[in-house]
Amino acid sequence: MKRNIGNLERGVRVVAGLGLTALAFVGPQNLWFLLGLIPLATGLIGWCPPYALLGISTNKDCGASPGSKSAS
Repeated sequence: MKRNIGNLERGVRVVAGLGLTALAFVGPQNLWFLLGLIPLATGLIGWCPPYALLGISTNKDCGASPGSKSAS
């Protein structure tokens, strides 16, 4: 799995995921907090399956040449 999410987007996903997951402890007590696990997981991993299927990448390191070092 090659990283296809850039650092800024990863941060946004983690914060949004934590915010939605926090609904399990405060606010409406329902199962909608489980939706927060999706952006949280993709943000922590750095890989998004729909992006991979559609060939989208917001990771700037993804276009590096094969011999260069990347921050994966």
